[in-house]
Amino acid sequence: MRDDLERAKEAAARHAVETYVRPGLRLALGTGSTTALAIHALVDRFPKERFDCVASSRATEDLARSLGIPVRSLRGEDRFDLMLDGADEVSPALDLTKGGGGALLREKLLARLSDELVILVDPSKLVAALGERAPIPLEVVPFARPVVERAVAAEGFRSRHRLASDGRAFLTDNGNELLDLVPRQPLHAPADAERRLRGLTGVVETGIFVGLTHRVVVGQPDGRVEERTRPRTSGR
Repeated sequence: MRDDLERAKEAAARHAVETYVRPGLRLALGTGSTTALAIHALVDRFPKERFDCVASSRATEDLARSLGIPVRSLRGEDRFDLMLDGADEVSPALDLTKGGGGALLREKLLARLSDELVILVDPSKLVAALGERAPIPLEVVPFARPVVERAVAAEGFRSRHRLASDGRAFLTDNGNELLDLVPRQPLHAPADAERRLRGLTGVVETGIFVGLTHRVVVGQPDGRVEERTRPRTSGR
């Protein structure tokens, strides 16, 4: 099963790079295993091209640079032509649960700065509603974490404090902690849930991504891909 999912993710990554990346683009790079496959595909297809790239995590930055892709810091005037990223869940409306890799804040910021967000997934990430299979990460200020835990419980979520492999608190690249939330039932109104969670003092960002995705590429183990798209609006 794991090999099937890896083949599916690789199919999605390669298709996205071959179809949507061209020389000269300003690229935002997400975080996670599928994004890593897209970075490898980028190097394979454009071995001599020096893209203008910003990464959403130190892990992605380190991988890209190790493969010869230059990565720079974010600038105040930045806009990106394309962002390639993965997701933990994708709903029929193309809303997302993200943050399994801990980079939700930077991923959401780069997504908002990108003219097109292309999400690369295997079929296991498709859900009827967010919160159905994956927990919803919440990035919180460490000092406020106990208070936020109490507050999210009142909002109807079970929470787990994410720990690193050494048993200490997992810290994001921003120095914050993470709570992984499980709702009482899947989120059929994710925008409302995001608004409520973002309104809690001490919450920095949520892993609920609503209305940001333009295209989802779903890879299959046999190499086939399926694309799902969201109609563009005048605001994006």
